[in-house]
Parts: sequence; structure tokens; C-alpha cells
Amino acid sequence: MWFFDALASGFHHPTDPGRLQLFRIVYGTVLALRFTLSLGQGGWHRFTPGSLSADLADQRLGPTRARWLTTAYRPALVVRIVAALALATGLAPRLALVLVLAGAAMELLYLKSPNAVRYTLLTGTCLLLAGDLGTGLHIEHDPSTANTWAQCLLVLVTIDIYWNSAWQKIRSPQFRSGLYLAQWIHVYGTVRARLPYRRQYAVPGLVLRHAGNLTDRDVRLWRLVAAGAITLEIALPLALLFPTTWPYAVAVGIGMHAAFTCLKPRQLITFSGLTVGTYLGFTS
Repeated sequence: MWFFDALASGFHHPTDPGRLQLFRIVYGTVLALRFTLSLGQGGWHRFTPGSLSADLADQRLGPTRARWLTTAYRPALVVRIVAALALATGLAPRLALVLVLAGAAMELLYLKSPNAVRYTLLTGTCLLLAGDLGTGLHIEHDPSTANTWAQCLLVLVTIDIYWNSAWQKIRSPQFRSGLYLAQWIHVYGTVRARLPYRRQYAVPGLVLRHAGNLTDRDVRLWRLVAAGAITLEIALPLALLFPTTWPYAVAVGIGMHAAFTCLKPRQLITFSGLTVGTYLGFTS
């Protein structure tokens, strides 16, 4: 298997550079979409004088650094969208990637829960370490060692993300019991008509009607869903490593992330898009 051969050879085992070049296209596309969506729902007007976000930035960063942030904020939003599109299309990809990473890292200064940003930076750093990002939309398939180290690192990051997520779920009695998911769906079904941005969620009405009433039956059903999610997060990375099971694992992974994204489409679009994109790195 290429992954273990690469580890054994000290990352001198040749791989298909096109795998990370394809991931570069996926990465740029996903980030362009994320950055564009961030302009809405007040994103463009963040840090306007007298706003809560401007006051919080002043308290957290101090007057001088807060002023730098608020001055650079809007130009940075535009630059990072252009850079993400350039990365996806292969126009000066390495420079574009650096600008994308800087634009994503900016969010660490003001987001309360920047987990998606950290994952973006992790996978983007793996891509930055690649020796051959390609140019344009042309994909090279001649085996080389240019991307072996970066590809192995990307695989390790994805395995860690899945297994760490499974470990956190295993440690949570509320999640394992199904109560967390049952409560989440029930509360959403109760308050969704009052939510200001309903498109942030996409839970099917069928699920709300038949599994959103917080009954004992609903909790038992969500307990099975929780167990299935944990099992998939443990088994999926291993299945992705084997060529014979890779296509099936990809199909299962896409289905699983589609279900996750229904819970919070805007928040999970980056994580789901990038994670599914890393599947390209699991084959040589």
C-alpha cells in the first residue's frame, strides 16, 4: 500500500502528484464559496463604528491592533475571495494559497468558535508543503516524490480529525445515549419558525415529524444514529486507505457529511467540503 510504502521509504516513494493538484482545486473552490457566503448576514458590515463587534475587538486586541483590523477587514475580504478563485484555477497557486491562508487566519481574531478555521489552516498547510501544485486546470499524473510528504501529512490530518471526533463522541454519555441529537432536533423543530436565518439549517420535515418529538422511541432511534456515526468515523479512514474499499468509503463519506451538513449547512460547508476533498489524497 502506497501510504505505508511512503512511510517506510522516508517519503521517497513516488505518488501521483495529480492527487494534491485536484485537492488544490477543491480547496480553492470550497474556500471561495465560504468567503463569499461570509459577506452575508452582516459579515461585510462587521466592525462598523459603534457596533458590538468593533467594541469587542477593541477590548480583546487593544485600540491600536483593533484599528488595524477594522481598516484591513473589508479589503481582506475581497482579496481572499480573489485569491481562492486564483488557487482553484491554478493562477500563481502558491502565492494565492498564502493569501487564502492569511485571509482564513484573520477569522481567528474575531470568531468565537473557529474550529473550521483551524481545519482550513491545517489542510491548507499540507497543501503548501506540496512540491508540485500544478498550474491552471491541467493535472499531472507522472509519478514523482514532489507531493509524497504533503499527501501523507494530509492523510494523517484527516485520520486524526475523524478519530478525535469519534473519541469525543465516545466520551460523551449524552451523545452516546442519543439524547443530544434528539434534543437538538426537537429544539430546532420548536423554534425554527422564529429563527432569523432559516437557511442556515436544512433538516428534512420527515425527520422532524417522525424523530423530533423527544419521546423514548425517538431517543432510542437517535442512539442508533449516534452509534453509527461513531462507527463510521472510526472505520472510514481505514477503508479509504485500501484501493478495493476506497470507492465505497467515498460514497459512504459523502453521504455521512451530507447528513452532517443538513444540521448546519453554512457552518459545516467548509469542514464537509474539505474533508471529502481530502479523500483524493488517500489513493496514490
